[in-house]
Amino acid sequence: MMGLILEALQAMGHNVRWMSWNLFLALVPLGLSFWLFRKPRSRWLLWGTGFLLGATFLSSTRPVFAYLKHIVQDVGKTYVLGAIAITLALMALDIWVLRQRGVRSLRWWVGFFWFIAFLPNAPYVLTDIIHLIRQIKEGHSVWIVTLALIPQYLTFMLAGFGAYVLSVMNLGYYLKQQGWSKFILATEITIHALSAIGIYLGRFIRFNTWDILTNPDALVNTVMNDLIGKRPVLVMAVTFVVIAVLYWVMKQVILGISQRFYSSKMQSDLSGESATASEPIDLRF
Repeated sequence: MMGLILEALQAMGHNVRWMSWNLFLALVPLGLSFWLFRKPRSRWLLWGTGFLLGATFLSSTRPVFAYLKHIVQDVGKTYVLGAIAITLALMALDIWVLRQRGVRSLRWWVGFFWFIAFLPNAPYVLTDIIHLIRQIKEGHSVWIVTLALIPQYLTFMLAGFGAYVLSVMNLGYYLKQQGWSKFILATEITIHALSAIGIYLGRFIRFNTWDILTNPDALVNTVMNDLIGKRPVLVMAVTFVVIAVLYWVMKQVILGISQRFYSSKMQSDLSGESATASEPIDLRF
């Protein structure tokens, strides 16, 4: 029994590093959506997301700094320093100039850009099922696969795709608050399509989000030339359908749980108020 437990821990530990990194990338757009579109009413959701972001970042510190070093080497220190200077200038402009009511600041648009850029990383976790298939082929026992690896992968993919669903739902809430409810469905479909393209670029052509900065020419050429073949179109179409269906299902589940939770909380609050109102008033001092 002890040998089986050690084998299971070893198989699961092999996945921790890359799962943490992919989950961190999936949680980034969710954190941005809380800032850009809607702050959650649930403190558990807000602090839980922050905790997971911190935990996955700390466990992925080495690849994070490796990728940052890679970016600096690719684009050059002058470009990075220039980008930092431009960002600081835009933030100053946002603070001193763009404070009129109803105007979205440049900082908001920069955050929205990175929200869209990082968003495909969330549904991307669904494609990591190929690692499970690879581990099964390595010869792990049925017990290790059933009781250790499958639950680990399901938890990982549920967390990543759940971050995607909540992020898009927060964007829909923002559109509704702005009076643009009729554009919610079209926005969701557009985001699913963009995510399908992003997943294809990441999984099959091995582009990353930061290639927008480090390798924009190759990225644009690939999008314009290599995505119009039959195979890429078929793969992206299937990916779009999978994302759209799973998004709709999980969205209904989240809405149902949220409605049940807040209705029960409201009923308990109302019953508490009625009980307090029906208590006799004690006039003794």
